[in-house]
Amino acid sequence: MRVLTIALAGVAAVASLPSEARSLRNGAPAVCSVFDAEPCMPTFCSVFDAHPCVPDVQYPIGQDLRLTVESSRIGQYKMPDHDLNTIGDLFASLRACWQPPQLAAAREGTQMSMRFSFNRGGSLIGPPRLTYVTKDTPPDARQLYRDSIDAAFKRCAPLHFTKGLGGAIAGRPIAVRYVENRSKEGQPTP
Repeated sequence: MRVLTIALAGVAAVASLPSEARSLRNGAPAVCSVFDAEPCMPTFCSVFDAHPCVPDVQYPIGQDLRLTVESSRIGQYKMPDHDLNTIGDLFASLRACWQPPQLAAAREGTQMSMRFSFNRGGSLIGPPRLTYVTKDTPPDARQLYRDSIDAAFKRCAPLHFTKGLGGAIAGRPIAVRYVENRSKEGQPTP
């Protein structure tokens, strides 16, 4: 009973702190680490908070694979000349595979995101799934960009993974954002 009373007193003391004190330490979100010199309070939600709360855990290394491909940089992207052995090699090949629509047919500012996975052998597991298209993109422009992305997968898949990379990324979702940032004058848009 005494332990329960002490635990409840500790919870009440933490809950009585302002929410800024609970979630911030030196201006940064409070995420505890074994390398911290002082004790820290992890980010958490309390039943005493007046607003909805979603704990924000900031993992030091991302557990997802996200990539952006910009149309203005297509000439800079190069396909690796060896079997893909790293995530960087995979991203370089995905960038180099895409050829945006011709500039005359391009729609400046269009963004489209696709989500897909590979198997160990470098083949797609099912068709890529469209997850985002810029608001108010006309259906013909949407289809034009979707066709260019599908052509990239037909042109480059299956990718040639090393055994290690194939085992590491098999089945893991990859999200690629394709950005049309060329202007009709040929200059990249900001």
